[in-house]
Amino acid sequence: MLLSIFIVGVIHGAVSGYIQAILVVISLILFVYLFLLLGEKAGKYTTDLQYRIDRGTDNSFVEYPLGILLYDEDRQVQWVNPYFVEKTGLEPIYSMNIADISPELLSFVTTDEEEDAEHGSSKTIKIGHKYYLVQVQRELRVIYLFEITQYSEMENRYENNRSVIGQVYLDNYAEITQSMSDRDVSNLDNYVTNELTNWATHEKMYLKRIDDDHFFILAYSGKLFNAEEQGFKVLDTIREYTSQQNVPLTLSMGFSYGVDDLSVLSEEAQKNLNLALGRGGDQVVVRGIGEKARFYGGNTDPMEKRTRVRARMISEALQELLKDSDQVIVMGHNHPDMDVIGSSLGIRRIAAMNNTPCKIVVDRKSLHTDVARLLDLIKKEDPEADKDIITSDESNNAVTSNTLLVMVDHSKQSISINPKLFEQGSEKIVVIDHHRRGEEFPENPMLIYIEPYASSTSELITEMLEYQPKNKKSIDKIEATSMLAGITVDTKSFSLRTGTRTFDAASYLRSVGADETLIQEILKENVNSFIERNHLIESITMVGDNMAVCFGENDKNYDPVIVAQAADTLLSLNGVEASFVISKRPDGRVGISARSLGKVNVQVIMEKMGGGGHLSDAATQIPDASVDDAKEQLIEVLSDMQNNK
Repeated sequence: MLLSIFIVGVIHGAVSGYIQAILVVISLILFVYLFLLLGEKAGKYTTDLQYRIDRGTDNSFVEYPLGILLYDEDRQVQWVNPYFVEKTGLEPIYSMNIADISPELLSFVTTDEEEDAEHGSSKTIKIGHKYYLVQVQRELRVIYLFEITQYSEMENRYENNRSVIGQVYLDNYAEITQSMSDRDVSNLDNYVTNELTNWATHEKMYLKRIDDDHFFILAYSGKLFNAEEQGFKVLDTIREYTSQQNVPLTLSMGFSYGVDDLSVLSEEAQKNLNLALGRGGDQVVVRGIGEKARFYGGNTDPMEKRTRVRARMISEALQELLKDSDQVIVMGHNHPDMDVIGSSLGIRRIAAMNNTPCKIVVDRKSLHTDVARLLDLIKKEDPEADKDIITSDESNNAVTSNTLLVMVDHSKQSISINPKLFEQGSEKIVVIDHHRRGEEFPENPMLIYIEPYASSTSELITEMLEYQPKNKKSIDKIEATSMLAGITVDTKSFSLRTGTRTFDAASYLRSVGADETLIQEILKENVNSFIERNHLIESITMVGDNMAVCFGENDKNYDPVIVAQAADTLLSLNGVEASFVISKRPDGRVGISARSLGKVNVQVIMEKMGGGGHLSDAATQIPDASVDDAKEQLIEVLSDMQNNK
């Protein structure tokens, strides 16, 4: 019985084990099947997804609304996508260069990485009639273009509809009308008002007369830009007509734009008008806030004033400033000439007549022979004046917060004998000059006396002397001689830039002891200077029919005075209306002296090369350049000027 039960149990356990084993095998098979099935589906899904991603990437690369251009190391186009062709209309052909698409695009592509980082990695470029935002991957040589014509046009509309305020001033209205009959004044007023109104109406500007010699303009920036393209011909129209009527009237304008604050625009427009007047009038100054000024006109020499009222007012204003200052420091431009020394001594005398100590800054290491002779004469004849002539280092130690700084014969701090004086804390600055005012100018000077019509700064200061206290010692012989020497040099012995007031000033100086014979001794030229000047003239090259260019060697320095004398000498040659002499200066820079008989505005030419001056007497200094480089640059400027006539 027990055996039977045992046998049955064994058999039952074996069957159960088999069943369990079979179930395990079936489960394993089912798991493997399901795993393989799932893997197959996952693989198919992954493959399909990758295919779709690759296809989408390829399609987007080709069809996405972004222009794509590939180029080689020679800037030759290798491939563009259809969007590029669709938008630009340019189908690449064999050997097409990026320059064929747009020179501006080529310039952006060839920009080095440092400059790219400084100005941004993208740029708006016009291709055809459309605007694109361009980005470049230089390491991959890929250009991306995104059309932004609509947005660019919106930006242009905004920029062209910003507010502009302008000021118009009739330069010499008071002087001209003071001797005219009421009827003639009325006719002149009607003519000027009609011409300006017609011009403003044509340019779609609002014009309002606010004084006898003053008009106000309100406009949009786009209309101002259009007027710039036309060159403000109304100045020429009014000047030419009034000249024919023997009442030569000129006008100046100042425009400002760039911010939405009208009070700021009004203030800046007045500053730009003052800049135009400081440059001699008969011109327009246009300047956006934060931008460089643009000049138009200025093609005539400023006319001599017919009244001494301004000289008296400036003289009296200077007296008040002297009384409120503990001392005066006078300085001219670097490499001082006779006019700097003469006018500096004149200011020293005015200071003495008002009981104010005065020092004159002179760098004795870089003097021309005539200036050195004059300083030696001062040391011998006037020891007290010689003690007041100090060096730049001495002036740095002498200046205080209540020192009056007087700039003579220049208005640019960068060319002063000691530019560091402007950084010493004194805010009391006076500018007395006879050159046209440039963009660089001291901030908020207390007194400005710039008269481009004058022959020299010495002439201006001579007139001021006549309105100083009469109970004080007046100008002495050596001071008068120095000032007359300054006038003599700047007028080329009274042959250029002279008016009736020039001869009046010279007459006054002669009456107080100026010695013309002594001046001739001081101004005598030495043999070496004579040889060097003629050597420069030997290199003469004509540009056009009436402009002469001379130049020195790249490795030889010339005294700036000799260079200026060479430029003056060239004007005596038949057929030469303007002269330019280029040379290496002792300070390492390349200098250009420019002279004209009046038909060619050398001031505008020199301003294009970073300089300035008068219509007939200008100069510039170019750092980090050779004489050949300066000559090439000058000839390019002269050629462009002739082509644009």
